[in-house]
Parts: sequence; C-alpha cells; structure tokens
Amino acid sequence: MDWDKLKSFHAAADAGSLTGAAETLGMSQSAVSRQISALETELDIKLFHRHARGLLLTEPGRLLFEAAAEIANRVAVAEARVQDSRDKPTGALRITAPTALGSIWLIPRLKAFQALYPKIQLKLLLADHELDLAGLEADIAIRPWPSTQNELVQRRLMQVDQHLYAAPEYLDAHGTPKTVADLDKGHHFIAYGPKKLAPIPNLNWQLTVGHEAGHPPREAVIEANTIKAMMKATEAGFGICGLPDYVAVENPGLIRVLPELDGPAFDVFLVFPDELKGSRRVAAVRDFLVDTARQWKAELAE
Repeated sequence: MDWDKLKSFHAAADAGSLTGAAETLGMSQSAVSRQISALETELDIKLFHRHARGLLLTEPGRLLFEAAAEIANRVAVAEARVQDSRDKPTGALRITAPTALGSIWLIPRLKAFQALYPKIQLKLLLADHELDLAGLEADIAIRPWPSTQNELVQRRLMQVDQHLYAAPEYLDAHGTPKTVADLDKGHHFIAYGPKKLAPIPNLNWQLTVGHEAGHPPREAVIEANTIKAMMKATEAGFGICGLPDYVAVENPGLIRVLPELDGPAFDVFLVFPDELKGSRRVAAVRDFLVDTARQWKAELAE
C-alpha cells in the first residue's frame, strides 16, 4: 500500500474528520479525501461510514487503523533517530503540558531554550487531559501528576507549593483575613469544578482549610474547569483562591493571603517515551528544564 494514502487514512481515523486530518497533515481537505478514496478503491473496501458528525471506522477500517498506527509510530521513531544523528539537535519537538502550567510557567522560559537551540522547532500541545506518549502523540510531557502509562521514562522535575491568593480590589472590599478562622467570616471563594476532573489532588483545599474532619466545606461563588480560569477569576475579584505558586507568583496583580499558611504541595514530572531515550532533542529540553526548575525554586526561596 502507498504510505501517503495510508498516512491520510490514519490521520482521518485518528482525528475523526477530514478537516482534522487536513490540519494535522498540512494538506487540503479535498486532497485528504482523494487519498482515502483512492485507498478504498485500491483495497475494494469501505473504510469509513461518513455522516454529519464525522467519520466512523468500518470493521475493516478499524483493523487497518490498528496496523497503520503501528507503522506510523515506527516511522515517527525513525524520523526522530535520523534527526538526532546530526551534529546539533534539530527538528520538531512536541511538548505537552496542562494549560496553566504550559502557558504561564513553561512558555516564557522556552524563549531561552529557543536561543540555545535555534534549529529545534517547538510545538506546544497544551491540554488538561493526558496525551498518549507511548503512542507518540507528543515527544515529551510536563505534568503535575505521575504517569499512568508503561514504557515511559519519568523524572521528578520540581515540587510546587500552593497558597491562598486574592485581588487587591477584593481585599479592599471584604478585608484581609488575619487568621484561618477569618476565612469563615463572610469571604467568597473560587473553586475547581467538576471536582472529579481536577488534574491535581486537593485542588479545592481552600474550601476546607482550617475545618475539622466532617465539617461542611465552604461554598464557592464561582467554579472553573481550568486552573488558568481560576486565576483569571481571582484577578477579577471574585474571591479568595488556592493556586499553585507557578500560576500566582508570575502574576503581580495577585496578593498572597495568610502568607504563613501552606496548601498541599504536589510534584511536577517530566515524562517521555522510552524510544526517545537517546534523542538529542529530548535530552536538550530535559536538561534545560531541570536546570530551569532548580533555578526557579531557588529564586522562590530567596
């Protein structure tokens, strides 16, 4: 089978639409459609059920997709090894991270990495769900949770503390708490919701801190389903919020409330597929981020 046709089929099956496949491959939608139609004609098999909601694989299409996925992974690994055989790290590098960690902490620091390695093209995939690194959906991940997949290399990057923060306008209107008990005296709170989807354990600790076991949690005046949105709600003056320090200390518009009160800390991990263990590009960003995280923690401690 022609690899170009198979690649178009794999991208369409993975995306569930011709539009998504076209974006992934950098081709027109009509070109992707022609490749898939040609493959179906060549095999004399219908690969997709086409309907208004997108593309659904037929049973033969599902079998072919499983084989194509394995081939695509091998091609990606081969391409990575060819790129890493050059004298200097070069080529595309896909980094995935949660939205807040990636946009607020990671992106500003990658400018220095780009200056050190101008031939590495960075591609950021920011998402609050876990991409399949074993399936090579990304090359390296920065995550505030340990990996749930096998055959991955994982390294603890840093420990992140959490504290309470609020906007100046909120504190001007409602007063600044002096003790933990003051949090129950008419203050408003921002929370993550739905709670079961929280990417970090104990993300809503601000609703229970200072309460004994069994005491009902404080009510939130607003919930948001990303940490970045929680930060924006805090900026807007909705109330007090528990935020990871990598979000809040980068934001001079927020004030730390009850500075002596520490929230639950959590670890951030750097993860990549075992197949890329020898990759110069992965090693370059790994070493850079380890040094950067160490320096950031030292600056916070000063």
